[in-house]
Amino acid sequence: MINKTVANVTEACKGVADGMTFMLGGFGLSGIPENAIAELVRLNVKDVTCISNNAGVDDFGLGLLLQKKQIKKMISSYVGENAEFERQMLSGELDVELIPQGTLAQRARAAQSGIPAFYTPAGYGTEVAEGKESREFNGKMHILEHAFKADFAFVKAWKGDEAGNLIFKGTARNFNPNMCGAATITVAEVEELVEVGTLDPNEIHIPGIFVQRIFQGDTYEKRIEQRTVRQK
Repeated sequence: MINKTVANVTEACKGVADGMTFMLGGFGLSGIPENAIAELVRLNVKDVTCISNNAGVDDFGLGLLLQKKQIKKMISSYVGENAEFERQMLSGELDVELIPQGTLAQRARAAQSGIPAFYTPAGYGTEVAEGKESREFNGKMHILEHAFKADFAFVKAWKGDEAGNLIFKGTARNFNPNMCGAATITVAEVEELVEVGTLDPNEIHIPGIFVQRIFQGDTYEKRIEQRTVRQK
């Protein structure tokens, strides 16, 4: 039987080193790999490039790595909730590549599928297209985007089994599935780790072939980024 289980997050992050490129799932604070991020902070890796939809908030998520200035470059789509990110970007301390959200998702999916590049109309005629090859399809201009290249992909799922099969829950099924298998090593942390055969095959979102290491996370804060309630 295939068993990709590792004992803990420390073992899951073996091989992580300075200067690497990491992909991290999540949308806002939903579905982020909290345990892996905490371990990257503890390891104090430097000069890393992070590919993620956003950069967390000042004291949570990827914001924790920004606080310690561990991130050299951030490739993301939305960065509006992090004051430290803004400060580092405007001061020139942080290299930032902002790309359309759909392009970020597709560049991850392309890496997952082994597709080196693809054409998309998103960003044509803007700064996003600068220095990129363009081509017309069906009367509309497109730009060439390349698949991501990353050393580690850190994803978070609701349930997983020892073979690495994953089920995502609710809005945590955002960028996480696309990033599975899109890096040299995919590390999945799950809220519930079960034996092979426990999961209904019809409910599995990502098969274990896309995952190299899986572990059960210790605790999850699952912080809400912005809470909006109805006025009484």
